[in-house]
Amino acid sequence: MIVDQLKNNHYYSSLGERFQKAFNYLLETDFDSLDDGKHLIEGEDIFALVSKYETKPLSMGKWESHKEYIDLQYVHSGREKMGYASSEKLISLGDYDVERDVTFYKGEGKFLVFDKGEFILLFPSDIHMPGIAVNISSTVKKIVVKIKI
Repeated sequence: MIVDQLKNNHYYSSLGERFQKAFNYLLETDFDSLDDGKHLIEGEDIFALVSKYETKPLSMGKWESHKEYIDLQYVHSGREKMGYASSEKLISLGDYDVERDVTFYKGEGKFLVFDKGEFILLFPSDIHMPGIAVNISSTVKKIVVKIKI
């Protein structure tokens, strides 16, 4: 897990070409005029999921992890909490869903607050809970760049 501001993306170029393409997409795209949905960057190897939503109470959150893709979650506008947890503190709620690339869990973890311009890079071992309200529900525009492993 890596947490930082987008302006510091140059520190992560050594992670590889796909990461650099993902960061370049975030830097060069006008998200204010881009519709929600899936946007291909490099076919199914790198794509962005753009969404605008209302943050939810912690009680409605779901712990999740992915196997096929690394998540680069960037907050374009708004503010939200995101949880992170180790697998030792969580219990799987079922089998891995290959089609959706997700496993869900229950349990407890810790939370960070993300503001406009900040990102989190989540690897397969990073169980997370996105989209949680800081105090009250608010509108967030987030871009999740999926980077195939």
